[in-house]
Amino acid sequence: MKILRAALCVYAAAACAAAQGTNGNEMAGFRHSPYGEAPAWHGEPPARPAAGPVEILKTSEIRPGMKGVAWTVFQGSHPEPVPVEIIGLWKNAWGPRQDVILAKLGGKAAQTNVAGGMSGSPVYVDGKLVGAIALRISVFSPDAICGITPIEQMLEISAIDASRPLNQKTPQTMIERAELVPPASLLGGGVRLVPIETPLALAGFHESTLRDFRPFFEQMGVTAVHGGAAGAVYDPKPAPGWQNALQPGEAIAGVLVSGDMTVTGLGTVTYNDGKRVLGFGHSFFNLGPVDMPMARGEVLMVLSSQFQPNKFANMTEIVGALRQDRHSGIMGELGAEARTIPVSLKVRTQPLPGGPVEEKNYRFSVFVHPRWTPFLMMLTTYNTLQDLNSSAADEATYRLEGTVECEGLAPLKLSTMIASGAGPMPAPMQLAAWWADKFQRLYQSQDGEPQVKRVEAVLEMRPQKLEAVIESAWLDRSEAAPGEEVTARVALRPWRGERITQEFRFRVPANLPRGEHRILISNAETLNRPQAMAGMMNRQLGLAQTASLLAQERSNDRLYISLVTSKPTVYVEDQPMRDVPASVLAAMQSPRGPQRALAMPETVLPLGEIPLGSLVSGSAMLRLKVE
Repeated sequence: MKILRAALCVYAAAACAAAQGTNGNEMAGFRHSPYGEAPAWHGEPPARPAAGPVEILKTSEIRPGMKGVAWTVFQGSHPEPVPVEIIGLWKNAWGPRQDVILAKLGGKAAQTNVAGGMSGSPVYVDGKLVGAIALRISVFSPDAICGITPIEQMLEISAIDASRPLNQKTPQTMIERAELVPPASLLGGGVRLVPIETPLALAGFHESTLRDFRPFFEQMGVTAVHGGAAGAVYDPKPAPGWQNALQPGEAIAGVLVSGDMTVTGLGTVTYNDGKRVLGFGHSFFNLGPVDMPMARGEVLMVLSSQFQPNKFANMTEIVGALRQDRHSGIMGELGAEARTIPVSLKVRTQPLPGGPVEEKNYRFSVFVHPRWTPFLMMLTTYNTLQDLNSSAADEATYRLEGTVECEGLAPLKLSTMIASGAGPMPAPMQLAAWWADKFQRLYQSQDGEPQVKRVEAVLEMRPQKLEAVIESAWLDRSEAAPGEEVTARVALRPWRGERITQEFRFRVPANLPRGEHRILISNAETLNRPQAMAGMMNRQLGLAQTASLLAQERSNDRLYISLVTSKPTVYVEDQPMRDVPASVLAAMQSPRGPQRALAMPETVLPLGEIPLGSLVSGSAMLRLKVE
């Protein structure tokens, strides 16, 4: 950021300097008002600033009573001037050597108050850039008092800084712990300055989605609101004309999801040197280095409020990429392209049993981040399920089949089925959480983030509860020779209707020794436990091993027939070693043995599977004597 600092030390363009006068205390066009009144104009307002070098006003030069001008958008895309009167310098307000400039706003801002989305609005005194509007009185202030982040602190944001802040705002704890943290009391903590809310605008999302995910956002201190987009943006490449985008005072947006659904955070541009831009004056999510699409914004209106004023805005077009998200602001690069994950999601519904199938297709791109990507996959998946027929919600079955393509790995096929009332939360939320968990496990690998190339998924909803419980099972005979075929039957109890008997055949393994053996008839959950335990107990798995364990998971809409032996199975990372002799097991469990080995007391060998098209639960054990 040294280039920005050097550029800022050059004097502003003559038009800007002439428009804003030559004296910080008696600025041309500014009507003096005693403290307590909002500053106001008389005469012509100054000309708006443009991209390019500008002189800065250091905090050491700040004096109470100085008059200035801020620039922000109230409607449309063109910023308007706002009279500013400096109250003073609040030393160490954000921490050691983290000063804040207190000021009072006039003009339209006196009516709207300091609104969400104003973060980053540049403030000039005597043609010199002071900093960015970034803080407001916490709640219920009748005065438009703001805190300004000095431009000197924003210039400390470095493009090559790879450090990651400890206090990041991410939904990771919510997904991992599944617990909610109540928001702070509105009246707690007294009157204080807080960072202006960066409203997270969700376009293409149902009200029920915002309501159900509100605890997640509140836990992060994020205000989620209904937003908009000027049009679906499917390509993260910068739009033509990006060279002239994001002038000082214009709206800037960080894009987490774009396409048929859009999730953006809106603020204001503080400075633009023609290639790099600074904005917000405080963090977005305090993520440190990021690679996030950066877009223009169009403001529809500013909601006036003493409690929570906000800008209502649309994202218009992508013009670059955010590179840093730091305590004192964000930094982006015009013309740069951020890496995103293209997602294709198909939703099939059958409103009535036996009726026609309706289909909708969704396309969107997701911001790449190890803690945000899983949550965004969960949010978008859940939202698409809100389009389904609500009359079938009490007795419905949902199926998800997805393919995740990662650089250097075979396509990962994933599948699950969930029925209403089968868990502690609604089926759509269970399904979305299951999908998010797969991405979370991939992004937790120890050898770096996966390079996800694309994601394709199909969601299906059937307006009936397709669930069957294994009640009993039996064989047509109790003895067989190696290599012979045996017929078996299993009794299944569906959610509604009469008991169903399913017949199947399996062949006795030719190398099976004589004696009594156990045949397990089970669902997928019983067989998936070893892989799940191997993944939970081994936190050092690489990406390939994690993907391998995920690929080994069985689908829960099938009936599985397995042979169970008394010899243990040992998982070394993702690889099962079956029928391990006792002497080998003892060596592996010694202090010098593999530290990533998980021993299971028995070995389960697959003999066959039967697709049922319904969720299966339960198990049954049979005895077979081999002669």
